[in-house]
Amino acid sequence: MSRVHDMGGRFGDGPVTPEPQGAPVFAEDWHARALAITLACGALGQWNIDTSRHARERLAPLDYTRFSYYEKWLAGLATLLVEKQVLSAKDLASATDGRDGTGADRAAPHPLAARALKAADVAAALAKGGPADRPSDVAVAFAPGDPVRCRRPGGNRLVAGGHTRLPTYAVGARGWIVRVHGTHVLPDSAAHGLGEAPEPLYAVAFAASDLWSAPEHPGDEVVLDLWQSYLEAV
Repeated sequence: MSRVHDMGGRFGDGPVTPEPQGAPVFAEDWHARALAITLACGALGQWNIDTSRHARERLAPLDYTRFSYYEKWLAGLATLLVEKQVLSAKDLASATDGRDGTGADRAAPHPLAARALKAADVAAALAKGGPADRPSDVAVAFAPGDPVRCRRPGGNRLVAGGHTRLPTYAVGARGWIVRVHGTHVLPDSAAHGLGEAPEPLYAVAFAASDLWSAPEHPGDEVVLDLWQSYLEAV
């Protein structure tokens, strides 16, 4: 069973409305602050991008549907900070800087204080990014042009209800390999602390008519980046 976030191609969720050309990068000042604090907390090294995605996916369905984009980010971040014991729920409930959940001054620096992202280091950290390509002993099974099918059932095969990058609408669909991206960290494993488990990653094309029964433009193609364990030969 998929989570509420897995809504690609689903009826009833309303249209996707692109922002008008020339719209500001951040519609509200707090949106920029939400991005900044998310990046700063990520620099503490207590989780990876797949863990953070899974935290947002696990929001309660009611919250997920009513929260805006950056509200989802902050809610997922709060979950991670508590789960990874960076902060306590009491810390988050206190709006006072540099104090614990009781309002008392901290007697000692936070154990992760040395990893704090300094303003002078932000540009270099953003430029570095977070590459996910890794060496791997897993042999490449497919080449450009090969027909493939997304495995059925979908979902994470390592952790029940866990994170995966195989969208529900592509489960069981037939497509063809467009490009081999090399070997990359497997999100299904990395999101749950099970290791990076790198394996081949492919760009896979699908005809819109093979994904949905009534596509608006049947001649369109959809290209998904999918890991080898999501695919099977046809």
